[in-house]
Order: sequence, then C-alpha cells, then structure tokens
Amino acid sequence: MKRVLPILALAAASSLAVPALAQSGGTTYQATAVGALEVPPNASPGTATVAVEIPGRQLLVDLSFRGLLGSTTGAHIHCCTDEAFTGTSPIALPFTGFPTGVSGGEYSAAFNLGDEATYDPAFLAAYGGTASGAAAALLAGINANEAYVNIHTDAYPNGEIRGFLVAAPIPEPAEWAMLGIGLGGLLWMNRRRRQPEPGLAA
Repeated sequence: MKRVLPILALAAASSLAVPALAQSGGTTYQATAVGALEVPPNASPGTATVAVEIPGRQLLVDLSFRGLLGSTTGAHIHCCTDEAFTGTSPIALPFTGFPTGVSGGEYSAAFNLGDEATYDPAFLAAYGGTASGAAAALLAGINANEAYVNIHTDAYPNGEIRGFLVAAPIPEPAEWAMLGIGLGGLLWMNRRRRQPEPGLAA
C-alpha cells in the first residue's frame, strides 16, 4: 500500500497544471506533493506540482504550490531514503530563494550540480565532501525513487506536503480516459470470447 499511495496521489493531482520546463535535452522528473505523503501523514489541503530537469551538470526546478495551511518556511529535495517511495531522509539540495511566509505561489531556479555550495553541508560531507560525490548520490537517489521534494511551513515544521520524484510522465486526464476505454474494450472482448456460440453445448 505504501508504494501505491504515491501513484494514486499523482493521478489525483492530474487536474493541476504541471509546470513547463524549457526543452533542453535533459532527463525530466515530476512529483506531486500532498500531505498524505508526509511522515506522519497529515490532512493538509495543500498541493504542489514539481518538474525537475537535469541537462548535464544543471538541475532546473519549476514548482507551483497552493492551499497550504501554514506559511512557507522553506523547501528542499531530500535524499536518499532506504526504500523507494517511503521513509525519510536528510536535506540534499535546499531550494535557495524559495518564497517564504506564503500559502501558495510559484518557484523556478537553476542549480549547478558541480558547485559544492548547491548542496546541504551535511549531505555534501556524507558523500566525500565533493560536488561530484554529492551529485552522483543525488542522481542515483532520484533515479531509484528515493528522493522527494518537501515544502515546510510554520504549521508543519518537518514538512506540510511532499512528493517523490519520478521519471515517468504524469498522464493527462484525457490519457486516463483513453486508458479506461481501452481496458474496458479488452474486458468486453475477453468476455465475448468466453461465451458459447448459439446452438453449441456449453
């Protein structure tokens, strides 16, 4: 059930517009942050959609959030949990310049993965004290679904909403509808195949 919850959260938030990143040839990851994915879960109505792109040695972030119960105090990428889509981990990359004292807004930033100042000092120290070691650990964690975006507020100092970064694109509502129609058609065809033809013994 722990692994299903993040996927359900992604589907439920498909009505939110995912921030658009410039097409620069990097790998793109997305996250939908909600209170139900926090540890422990909470009933915050807040939501956020996050797009992270990694072209070369850069990490680009576009984030849109709204409906928080508290006022923002910061936001970060945390890495790396012991298991995909579950657990907690330390701050890896602080979102410098993230708007504080608000319950909703937008945030865009570019980070140099080759700069030691990009990382939280404890995270940097844990991976050899070098930007290359920290970058390798962060990228491995993101690709293993062991990194998440967390938005902290004064109402929830440890995090009001969070979401794990995933490489798979979030389907649009129309794509979910097409998937449902396709599955329905397959089930109908399978049922017809199993029914005996008229005049033949069952």
